[in-house]
Amino acid sequence: MSRPPATPEVTGNHEGGDGVSGEDLPASGTGPGRHERARSSTGSFADSDGARYRADSGEQRFEQVLDALRERVRSVEFADGLPGAEEGRTARNDILHQLDDYVLPRVRNPDTPLLIAVAGSTGAGKSTLVNSLVGEQVTTTGVRRPTTNSPVLACNPADMDWFSETFFLPTFPRVRQQGLAMPGKDGMLVLAPSECMPQGIAVLDTPDVDSAVAAHHEFAATFLDTADLWLFVTTSRRYADARVWEFLQVARDRNTSLGVVLSRVPERGRGQLLEHFNAMLEANGLGNTARFAIPETDQIRGERFTANTADAIRDYLADVTGELAQRDRVTRRTFRGVIESFRSRVPELAKQVETQVEAGQTLDSAAQDAFTTALSNADAAVNDGSLLRGTLLARWQDIAASGVLARTLRTRGKRRSPGADEQTEDPRVAALQEAIRDSLEALVVAVAERAGEEVIRQWDTVAGGRQLVERFSCDTVAADFSERVRRAVAEWQKRVTEMVSADGAAKRSVARFVSFDQNAFTLVLMVQLLGYEAVQESLGRTTPSPQRLLRGLFGAESLRNIDAMAREDLLRRIGTLLYEERSRFTEALAAARIPGEDDAVQLYQATYNLEIAR
Repeated sequence: MSRPPATPEVTGNHEGGDGVSGEDLPASGTGPGRHERARSSTGSFADSDGARYRADSGEQRFEQVLDALRERVRSVEFADGLPGAEEGRTARNDILHQLDDYVLPRVRNPDTPLLIAVAGSTGAGKSTLVNSLVGEQVTTTGVRRPTTNSPVLACNPADMDWFSETFFLPTFPRVRQQGLAMPGKDGMLVLAPSECMPQGIAVLDTPDVDSAVAAHHEFAATFLDTADLWLFVTTSRRYADARVWEFLQVARDRNTSLGVVLSRVPERGRGQLLEHFNAMLEANGLGNTARFAIPETDQIRGERFTANTADAIRDYLADVTGELAQRDRVTRRTFRGVIESFRSRVPELAKQVETQVEAGQTLDSAAQDAFTTALSNADAAVNDGSLLRGTLLARWQDIAASGVLARTLRTRGKRRSPGADEQTEDPRVAALQEAIRDSLEALVVAVAERAGEEVIRQWDTVAGGRQLVERFSCDTVAADFSERVRRAVAEWQKRVTEMVSADGAAKRSVARFVSFDQNAFTLVLMVQLLGYEAVQESLGRTTPSPQRLLRGLFGAESLRNIDAMAREDLLRRIGTLLYEERSRFTEALAAARIPGEDDAVQLYQATYNLEIAR
């Protein structure tokens, strides 16, 4: 970063800050170019009282804690669309980038060159300033740069290896260019070696932070996260833009070493404009920041400022980076600021995890509650006689009043001709069996559909819940649900028949004299199970009571046993069907990869471990 010969006219203005006044700045060419980069034997980041981040006894532990923090942060996943997803991913990626690209490389390689990032607004003259600071043209200027996303890094040729993929931003492609660094492909880092750069210092010309292309200012933020010192450039027309202050506030919150340049300052109204700019810096907690003003000038030649336009900025950089101790002060301040920032940034990430956990719990509870209610409603409908309406009731009344049941009883020992059962079987028995099956199927499908609708309604109240439904095709019921219900009811009917056979009239003395049609009396038992007693009063006494028929045949105790087992079996089968339907929603939640409570706890623990280790 060589200095041009002094000229009588000084157009660069140092407005003070960071404890370095204009009078304190070097008056002659004693900039960073006059110093060799001395290599530290201990490679420590020492604070003012002599404690070291990389002391021999603690450096390995500190690195292990940072590695553990990185792995913990990296493992956190967020479910798309749900509350906390966007904020959480941004926070996670921000922390990861800074750990990978700034903190860990400097812990593992403490002699990394000091990196000065020149960042700022579109059209602020960043590239012109970079060329002026370097002392030769290393980057292109003009209207094309804002449309590209190819930052240029200028450094001494001896430091080029430091910025290879091995040490610096390993995931970013890069190209090395000799002489003038032309813009590379979008997203490519351009390395520009220059003998004008002192060894141990690099300057980075970053993309615009207020680019209309979101990827550009995200890319700029990534490079700012890797820098030891920010030189932030904005214009007299754009310094009040929100995007400018977002970046400046990040530097403030992380205690990053910072200098601010206000460019294209018109002569008319200059004092008032600088007063307002300084007031904004004060209001945003940046009152001690070094600040500079570059006048609106056409004194540009060869893509660099002419005369003394950039001298004050160059002298400031010479002051803060000229000697090894001074450079360590800059890097130490930024490094410590980043480590300090993790005390709040990691817990903030944990809070976004907790937000997702809470959303996931809300969604899961909605599914559980809806299907628990569905099972309860099905149980109530079975017990209160709700099913004994319409076709089912008509079938029962028809078969009960017809004498069919009486005809199924026969005295033992009386032989019937082969095929007599089939010839005398009344079709009304089969019709009643089908009516019971249809009613139970309709009940289960109805409560499942209402539960599914309730889940979707509840999920609609949570941001991103509807997207989960659509993404995982969570219809109210599965396409094959009716068929599964029908099979389950048929299996239940078969099971009840087996109960009647195993625990029925065979235990009573009447069984020695009377045999009966098990299928027919199984249907009678089912009518009793479906709540006939609850609706008997409304039906009158014209229809025989199923309970009276069954008790006379089986006996009260045996009937109670069969009744209890059949009810329990039916409810269990309905519960299984509803559980399978609920699982479609819970599986959608699992597929969304919502973080768990342990993820937040472990992030808090990692923060605590870092606090102890530092």
